[in-house]
Amino acid sequence: MIKFLDLCLDAVDARRAANFWAPALGLTAEPMDDKFLLTDGTAEHRLWINPVPEPRTVKQRVHLDLHVAAVPDLLGLGATVLDDTQPWTVMADPEGGELCAFVRKPERLPDYRLYEVVVDSADPPAIAGWWAEQFGVPAQHDHQEGFSWLDEAPGRPWELIFTRVPEPKTVKNRIHWDVRGDVAPLVAAGARVLREPGGDIHWTVMADPSGNEFCVFDD
Repeated sequence: MIKFLDLCLDAVDARRAANFWAPALGLTAEPMDDKFLLTDGTAEHRLWINPVPEPRTVKQRVHLDLHVAAVPDLLGLGATVLDDTQPWTVMADPEGGELCAFVRKPERLPDYRLYEVVVDSADPPAIAGWWAEQFGVPAQHDHQEGFSWLDEAPGRPWELIFTRVPEPKTVKNRIHWDVRGDVAPLVAAGARVLREPGGDIHWTVMADPSGNEFCVFDD
């Protein structure tokens, strides 16, 4: 069984991304060499902004849903509106990464603004079931609407949603999560090792059965 550790987001301009995502999530940005750590002092809320050379080129297969007081708050931080015809607003961050804004009444607006992490999938029930088994929680399914989800688990303060899409995964995800656990049971369950510890990393980079990247730190 695994335990959630951190969220990570790739950005060409880590400082610009941190300046957007920190206030959008209700966090504070702390520079860490070439990275930024977004935090509010609660370990489960941490998000790392990692610099990468490659820009976003396709729709992200993993995006964040946010609680917001008002959509203009995100516009003022540099976001743009992509679709406002839904009960939520589909937006793009300053580097074009998609996100969804859910407007809340003041009494329902939490200090930590991350609502859900959403993952595109060809088979939501299957991949949700896989992650549910790894986290040791039940998977929930809405077969009519075509999505599955995992409720909050120990160490993971948000729901993990898998939604059906027709297009295949073609590039590395720009958002991933880190977990603490053992690599061998994950491999036995169907995950793949993409990079073993060594050199400048002390964790294992893996991919789930759908190809979504995640990092495993020793338990």
